[in-house]
Amino acid sequence: MNAPLYNARILRLAASIPHLGRLSEPGGSAERRSPICGSRVAVDVTADGEGRVAAIGLDVRACALGQASSALMADHAIGRSLDEVASAHAALSAFLAGEREDPGDWPGLEIFAPARPHSARHPSIRLAFEAVEAALAAAIDRRGAR
Repeated sequence: MNAPLYNARILRLAASIPHLGRLSEPGGSAERRSPICGSRVAVDVTADGEGRVAAIGLDVRACALGQASSALMADHAIGRSLDEVASAHAALSAFLAGEREDPGDWPGLEIFAPARPHSARHPSIRLAFEAVEAALAAAIDRRGAR
């Protein structure tokens, strides 16, 4: 099956990113940029006492694929641990690279199957996961330093 790279579901997700806007007092922040296309995702998070995402805010300046990935990440990030986010990022990366047949347990990532042959699009799809992983790690480190 040769599905279109930009389909109606991708475009709907791109237009409905939850948690848009930076947090006023983040516990950790990170920004990631794709050098290939210039897409950028900045993420702020706060972590709860167990190191899980308690709040998240995003600033997304990306193509439709980066926006759709940001929507899926943000829609399911609250309550997730650093290990869960890192595992989702690793599974997504391996799926896009053709190293595994499924995108892992994070809901909705199978939508990126048509992007697998387009390696230039992979960095934009991974941005939100990379940024939330780094932001949550920073929030946990910061909490531990207090």
